[in-house]
Amino acid sequence: MTNLKEKRRLIHVYTGNGKGKTTAALGLALRACGQGWNVLMIQFMKGKDGCGELNICKSIPNFELMRYGLPDWVRSQSPTDDDKKLAAEAFQKASDAILAGRYDMVILDELNVAVDFGLVPLGDVVSLLNRKPDSVELVLTGRRAHPDLVGMADYVSEIREVKHPFHESIQAREGVDY
Repeated sequence: MTNLKEKRRLIHVYTGNGKGKTTAALGLALRACGQGWNVLMIQFMKGKDGCGELNICKSIPNFELMRYGLPDWVRSQSPTDDDKKLAAEAFQKASDAILAGRYDMVILDELNVAVDFGLVPLGDVVSLLNRKPDSVELVLTGRRAHPDLVGMADYVSEIREVKHPFHESIQAREGVDY
C-alpha cells in the first residue's frame, strides 16, 4: 500500500548555462506520458517556428504544448510590451492549469529566465508553488533559476556548459539544436 507521501508529486528545476534543459524536461515528459500521465508544457519566450520538438510533440499521446513568445529573442534589459503581455498570459495559463489539477505534470519551460528578466514576478511564482496541488508534478526550466525557486524544489539539476560548438563559430543545427 502506498502512502500519501509516495503519491505526492514534486517540483523539479533544470537550470545552468549548458545546453539541454528543455530536452531534459521533454525526456521527463516522455517518461510520464509513457505511464499514461497527462502532461502540459508551456513555453515562455519561445515563438520561433521550426523547432523539432514542435513537430514531434503533436504526436505524443497525453501531451499538450503551448507557446507564448515572439519569434525574436527577448532582450533582458529592455523587454517589449508584447514580451511582457505574452509572459503574463503564459503565467496565467500555467497557474490555471496547475491549480485545476487537470494535468499530472506541468512543465514551465524558460520560466526561470522569464523571472530573471522581470517578465514574471518572483513572488507570483513562489505563491503558485506554495499552492501547487499534491497531484501535480511541476518542472521549471531555464538559466539563472532564482535561489528561492531552487530552495523550494525537490529536484535541482544544474546543466553546466563544458564545451559548445558555438564558440567555434558553428551555427545551431537542425535536429540537434532546434
